[in-house]
Amino acid sequence: MNLRKLILTNNACFKAGKTIIPKGIMVHSTGADNPWLKRYVGPDDGLLGKNQYNNNWNQEKPGGRQVCVHAFIGKLADGTIATYQTLPWNHRGWHAGGTANNTHIGFEICEDGLSDSTYFNKVYREAVELCVFLCREFGLTEKDIICHSEGYKQGIASNHGDVLHWFPKHGKSMDTFRADVKSGLSFAASVETTTPKKYYRVQLGSFSVKANADAMLSKVKAAGFTDAFIKYSE
Repeated sequence: MNLRKLILTNNACFKAGKTIIPKGIMVHSTGADNPWLKRYVGPDDGLLGKNQYNNNWNQEKPGGRQVCVHAFIGKLADGTIATYQTLPWNHRGWHAGGTANNTHIGFEICEDGLSDSTYFNKVYREAVELCVFLCREFGLTEKDIICHSEGYKQGIASNHGDVLHWFPKHGKSMDTFRADVKSGLSFAASVETTTPKKYYRVQLGSFSVKANADAMLSKVKAAGFTDAFIKYSE
């Protein structure tokens, strides 16, 4: 995952300052043939490229709408794929058009013409990796992930078709997406349990007064160094 951050501080959603405890993730896609991140994220940070129309979402009400998501996935100026975090993850977004705003982190995948399998596979993989990251960050599982269309069927989002109008064109569905996130979580957990931990020894120095040494020992133990000890020598 190529994760970067550019918070949309001028958006009215960010200014509202409301927070949530994330209970799920909602996958969206933009519904427009424009895969470039600069269309939605700005200003240009040297990687996004310049938006000549200045119509990104870093403004009060983009296009006159009250909209904002936690992240976008799409193309940088050089054509590579990236994820841009655009709201703090625990910020209440304006993405679902329903009560899912109170519970779900929402992100948008920038659509192209929907027929380019190379682009699709890249953003699909980026979205899977983002969800793996968010699940680990907030104690969620693949079962907590839905798309906007599924949210509508559950009565917690507005009537949108994303992403089920796009994924099946490339042999994918939200079920395959959740399965891929589950595999990613399992892999991450296996790596975590098999990677040996590193330990670093810290020596604090010598004390001419034993009471001072004892006081320092108490401090380092209080800081979490439970195996700290004093070696006394004359």
